[in-house]
Amino acid sequence: MPSTLTYPGVYIEEIPSGVRTITGVATSITAFVGRALRGPVNEAVVINSFGDYERVFGGLWLDSSLSYAVRDFFLNGGGQAIVVRLFAPTDVEQQAAFTQAQAQAQTAADAVFQAAADAVTNANDGVTTDADIATAARGAVAAASAPGASAASAADAVADAAEAAVNTPPSVVAADLQAVRDAADAARAGAVAAAASAVSPTTRAQLAAGGTGVGTTQLNLEAASEGLWGNRLRARIDYDVKGGVNETNLFNLSVKDTASGQTEVHRNVSVQAASSRRIDKVLANESQLVRARGALPSARPTSDAPAGNATTPAGIVPPGTDPFDSSHSAGVVIAGQASDGRALVANDYNPANGETNKQGIYALLKADLFNLLCLPPPDPAGDLPAAVISTAAAFCERKRAMLVVDPPSAAKSVAGAITAVAGINPVSKNAAVYFPRLRQPNPLRDNQMEEFVPCGAIAGVMARTDATRGVWKAPAGLDATLTGVPDLTVQLTDAENGQLNPLGINCLRALPAVGRVVWGARTTVGDDRLASEWKYVPVRRTALYIEESLYRGTQWVVFEPNDEPLWAQIRLNVGAFMQNMFRQGAFQGRSPKEAYFVKCDKETTTQNDINLGIVNIVVGFAPLKPAEFVVIKLQQMAGQIEV
Repeated sequence: MPSTLTYPGVYIEEIPSGVRTITGVATSITAFVGRALRGPVNEAVVINSFGDYERVFGGLWLDSSLSYAVRDFFLNGGGQAIVVRLFAPTDVEQQAAFTQAQAQAQTAADAVFQAAADAVTNANDGVTTDADIATAARGAVAAASAPGASAASAADAVADAAEAAVNTPPSVVAADLQAVRDAADAARAGAVAAAASAVSPTTRAQLAAGGTGVGTTQLNLEAASEGLWGNRLRARIDYDVKGGVNETNLFNLSVKDTASGQTEVHRNVSVQAASSRRIDKVLANESQLVRARGALPSARPTSDAPAGNATTPAGIVPPGTDPFDSSHSAGVVIAGQASDGRALVANDYNPANGETNKQGIYALLKADLFNLLCLPPPDPAGDLPAAVISTAAAFCERKRAMLVVDPPSAAKSVAGAITAVAGINPVSKNAAVYFPRLRQPNPLRDNQMEEFVPCGAIAGVMARTDATRGVWKAPAGLDATLTGVPDLTVQLTDAENGQLNPLGINCLRALPAVGRVVWGARTTVGDDRLASEWKYVPVRRTALYIEESLYRGTQWVVFEPNDEPLWAQIRLNVGAFMQNMFRQGAFQGRSPKEAYFVKCDKETTTQNDINLGIVNIVVGFAPLKPAEFVVIKLQQMAGQIEV
């Protein structure tokens, strides 16, 4: 209804059409999880080119199969990727960090014991009250509670023992004091245990800017992320700021990565707490290279710039001089603090409480959407732990994504592939395995040929196929060429391909005049003996595309009145989405009736469902199946004799 009708005339009213267009989601956003040279840890970072990867994660690295997989993804047509860098400190670093945390916990627990013991002793002077002792004991144990909550119960035990000692005869005080000692020991044990589970080792390079010794005019920095790359950072300070020589609070900080040449200049920053350009805040939000470490100095750091003269103003380095060389820079690396960590193990991909803390694979929960998941092995010459494949497959089923599985390194023949791939469990409708591995030149080893996993290249082919033909087209065939892949580790024949294909192992082939191509499109449940309806990769990916698009496109339905008008709108909008896919050739059938259906009415949603707040939408589609086997029949025509 329009506003209240009060005067004679014409009133205009806009009526909603009920059309809520459902937009199809992306189909080939690929997530990569593994080791990288640098970059944020356990963060889902979106990149749109390999140049982005080089800028954020440092480019190709001999110890990172992830870097080569990302390169192959973009080389073969990939458009957008999400990269999660994992970092595992070495055992030496873990032990050093634990020892430090253990010492801190023990010091705190000792303070607890001493304060509680003093409280028990003071109880016998007849002056200290129950409340005084309880307050003193609980305050003392607060320090021990800091490393972890497990120390809190021991804190209460200490306080209870101190309270009990108030009304105890002097002859029994020693026993109560022992009870306090036991409680303090419990607090210590709890604090140490908490420290062991919350170790955060220092693995970042540390620098000093504005001085060479620890003092009030030294600004302490550390690399923005873990890794030996931080050892190549240099920093310098100058006073070429707005306000000139009259400004005594501002300074400029310049930081350079001497390996890549990347340089940052942060101008007009300050160490003053009230400053809008406080250096620690500026670095946290603007810098990709460094962060402030520890307390800020009380005065601005000492300038590293050369002295000015008539031809060289203060802060300007003479021509031909590197402003970050040893004679002009106060950037000092503290040796032994940085590390590239160790090779990843299963627990690094799926750590304790990983899903809750969004770490490991579960860091991808921070991303809005991904369609493909690639997990290159932690060791370029090794394999991904079997437990990780199982976890990743289950995660992909929850997130409506496909897992691209690499062949085991031991699979050097058809028989080896059958044996090795058979050990990949569990089989999943959301996973596909490809064999064999790739042979490519390694630019970090003078372009010598080496083995690489195919997951990145396969994901790139899928992205390219989606863009040119659609997600319903099998990412295989003569168009599915592998760019940048001059050779394969195993050359397969037709007969050998015939052994692997019925087992759900997708083959990579070298075909004359075409080169290296993807020659299979089955999921891991594509074994003929399983007779699965999700046998083919394009069928499964089409279903996932429809599911994700409808999931996001029907959110408006929630809390709408559950009756026929709502059902009609659902049929209209979902039907329009399915009709658009039919027009693009995504389904079988000559007419929409043969290709798909959308049902949402009293037949799908009963009165009991309505009472429970449920609306049921049933969508069916006739998928396109790839033509795996082309049979050409020839018949010789017998000559006919005319009589």
